[in-house]
Amino acid sequence: MCEEQKKQLEAKLWGIANLLRWKMSADEFRDYILGFIFYKYLSEKITLKADKLLKDWWVDKLYSELNEKNDKNIVEAIRIEAVEDLGYFLLPKELFSEISKKWNSRKSWSDDNFILDDLQKILRNIESSTMWTESEDDFDDLFSDLDLTSQKLGKTSVAKNELISQILAGLEWIDFELENSDVDILWDAYEYLISQFAAWAGKKAWEFYTPQEVSQILAKLVTWWKKQLKTVYDPTCGSGSLLLRVAKQVEQVWEFFGQELNRTTYNLARMNMILHDVNYRKFDIKQEDTIEHPQHLGKKFEAIVANPPFSAKWSASPLFINDDRFSQYGVLAPSSKADYAFITHMIHHLDDNGIMAVVVPHWVLFRWWSEGKIRKFLIEQNNFLDAVIWLPSNIFYGTSIPTCILVFKKCRENPDNVLFIDASNDFEKAKNKNTLREKDIEKIINTYNSRVEKEKYSHIAILSEIKENDYNLNIPRYVDTFEEEEPVDLEKVASKIIEIEKNSEKLDKKIKWFCNELGIKSPF
Repeated sequence: MCEEQKKQLEAKLWGIANLLRWKMSADEFRDYILGFIFYKYLSEKITLKADKLLKDWWVDKLYSELNEKNDKNIVEAIRIEAVEDLGYFLLPKELFSEISKKWNSRKSWSDDNFILDDLQKILRNIESSTMWTESEDDFDDLFSDLDLTSQKLGKTSVAKNELISQILAGLEWIDFELENSDVDILWDAYEYLISQFAAWAGKKAWEFYTPQEVSQILAKLVTWWKKQLKTVYDPTCGSGSLLLRVAKQVEQVWEFFGQELNRTTYNLARMNMILHDVNYRKFDIKQEDTIEHPQHLGKKFEAIVANPPFSAKWSASPLFINDDRFSQYGVLAPSSKADYAFITHMIHHLDDNGIMAVVVPHWVLFRWWSEGKIRKFLIEQNNFLDAVIWLPSNIFYGTSIPTCILVFKKCRENPDNVLFIDASNDFEKAKNKNTLREKDIEKIINTYNSRVEKEKYSHIAILSEIKENDYNLNIPRYVDTFEEEEPVDLEKVASKIIEIEKNSEKLDKKIKWFCNELGIKSPF
């Protein structure tokens, strides 16, 4: 997609989002917009498949033209094929285009053009079409956050109907071009909308959204020299964008795994997978607390990426000291700061040939007590830490907390050292936050891949150096970014002061003369 087309797409999406933006919070209208985009996608996807089947079967009709009664056997055959391949089914009359057509054909405000009831049934029918099938878990309650009866959509049913109809009409004008494999309009649309929602949501945003540039870094780190990945895992997957960003860096990912605590965001993650053409058999997203109730125990993953909630609370129950994820460290992460609980959970799931990149608040590098003991064990005993990358401050929505990326490997190519990168000064100031430019991202990745020392930017610390620092990983201990000030010429400064004094005396005399002329008291 060219830049002009991208701008046009963003303008259309902006207009649609603004229909709801002033009626409810960003995290609420986000669910409606993305939910309807998902419904449109499902409709277009099944239409493409059904039309191809009809052509192969020598049926001289399009899927949208089939009649549920007259073409009952054909519709049933398509249902069987669609559920098996796509994981769901939509009747011809339930397609997005048909509902939108019903609204557009209105002549007046009448019940004949009332689409809310139809729409509610259709969304439920999509979910129920998967019952007792392999895809049931992936579609279960998927549209539960689209409350079409909400008073926020309008005080009356007619008002709600008009608003939802306008949203559908706006989306109808966007061609996803699903048959064109050379463009990814859905990716551009989703990324634009999710970033806008994050900006509008303020403080809540950083809980579920990882800025695109940070996602790129994480994805590039875990895919270095790889064309395929057997598995990728995100234990705090949010809306699933990080998993998909990893997939964009390689030719193929065989399986995606994730876990998310928030029900709404969990629904978004499943929608996001399907929207980006990940078959329901290839992803396993679970909804639960990752630390307290892990859903993928026993599995190992080739690539792990995550942006866990910073210093979240957890139970730190003494029972966890016997959990395989934490037992070897002898201590648990404090209940008020779960950062190392997430880190050790991820390391437990990391395959021997795998690589893991996780975003953490910078104080994870140097806090002591139980966290210091875990950090020491990871470096001294396991020797899994491969790199520490310090990011600029204020690059996440809703928080200016300084952050860094920790890279871990179980089989390291450089087991005698750790690479430290200070990228905190390479960014562009934006209106509300700092952003990493493409050149900043490439500088980080190239430095990591080539593992070189650059003055005031990167340093290769041997393990004994880290030990001397008592396993404190704070970047300034390893990368000297101090800029020497130019020497001050004291004689020049003294001469300047004398000159200022002389000029001041002349000015005082002038003021005194003017005061005498005006017959007023002089301040001198």
